[in-house]
Amino acid sequence: MAEMNTQPSDLKPDRLDTYKVWQAEQKIPCVRGFFVKDVNKVPVEPWDLKGVPCSFVVLDGTGGINDGYVCEIPAGGKTKPQKHMYEEMVYVSKGYGATTVWQRDGKKKHTFEWGPGSMFAVPINADYQHFNASGSETARYFAVTNSCFMMNLFHNSDYIFNSDYVFTDRFDPHTEGYFNGEGTITGRFFMTTNFVPDTHNIKLTDYSERGKGSTNMKFDLARNTMGAHISEFPVGTYKKGHRHGPGAHVIILSGQGYSVLWKDGEPTERVDWGPGSVVVPPDQWFHQHFNSGAHPARYLALRWNNWRYKFMRSQDGEGGTYTSLKLGGSQIEFEDEDAQIHKDFEAAMKAVGAKCNMPYHPGCTQK
Repeated sequence: MAEMNTQPSDLKPDRLDTYKVWQAEQKIPCVRGFFVKDVNKVPVEPWDLKGVPCSFVVLDGTGGINDGYVCEIPAGGKTKPQKHMYEEMVYVSKGYGATTVWQRDGKKKHTFEWGPGSMFAVPINADYQHFNASGSETARYFAVTNSCFMMNLFHNSDYIFNSDYVFTDRFDPHTEGYFNGEGTITGRFFMTTNFVPDTHNIKLTDYSERGKGSTNMKFDLARNTMGAHISEFPVGTYKKGHRHGPGAHVIILSGQGYSVLWKDGEPTERVDWGPGSVVVPPDQWFHQHFNSGAHPARYLALRWNNWRYKFMRSQDGEGGTYTSLKLGGSQIEFEDEDAQIHKDFEAAMKAVGAKCNMPYHPGCTQK
């Protein structure tokens, strides 16, 4: 009888990560960590797949479930036509241009124009191409995709880029106005649309569950499984601490401030941000966002969990990120937070000659 070898290396062989193999083959830079100071300053190099300079942005907080990349389209330039069997959400960080989208037969094409602050989703496996409308200035966008999830699900990159299946339920080219920027709202702040012309100025709705004066809008884009939301909070205030699953790419649209992040029971880490910054909180790390500037702070989050479609288990706790930890949720109420959190915020306000505007907070000394 043969003797069984029980050495650790035999019990746990290395697993193949199809996405990482494919990523290495692309030969473009990859930004890591959990914070990017400004997506407009991320170095980019020519990417054959897109035909223009790009860089991967795969931050630690993604947990391997989604990823991002920065794409720069030269003045008067365009990307290669492409399609792929994964979802992609796009935020335009600078420049003006247009995107054309069509299905296999190419008989009915949809073209829409975009500018700084625009957001849209590329319908899964539809053909598309981006164009820079300026002859003198570059255009740049930051995209979040679930390509890593899809590649590791099928472990076949050829299928990802060469499948001919047409998702007409997600994008029917014969439906007029697909990218016209109009949207329908369900309930208080659940919007269905495929194009947001200006994330910086779109009207938001009360979301005081996260803190007094907080506003929000949640998006169902192109019937994706991934989703997005925009949140804004007033001068001299901050959000309640909370935690959720990985992959929430928080893009700062306007304002100045900072975020603190910490794993339960461990010291906090702080990142200072401004327009163009991106932070991705790691899986189940608590985090809070603080407005320490002179104007309202607004951010866009691109992540899993479209409000319309149920997908696997919830990553936000049984009670949701807006429900107190005491009630089974994932949110820390102001009265339960570490007292140092608020002391540090009042010190930050004092340093810039501003006033803490949270008299409703139990720790506020400026009542």
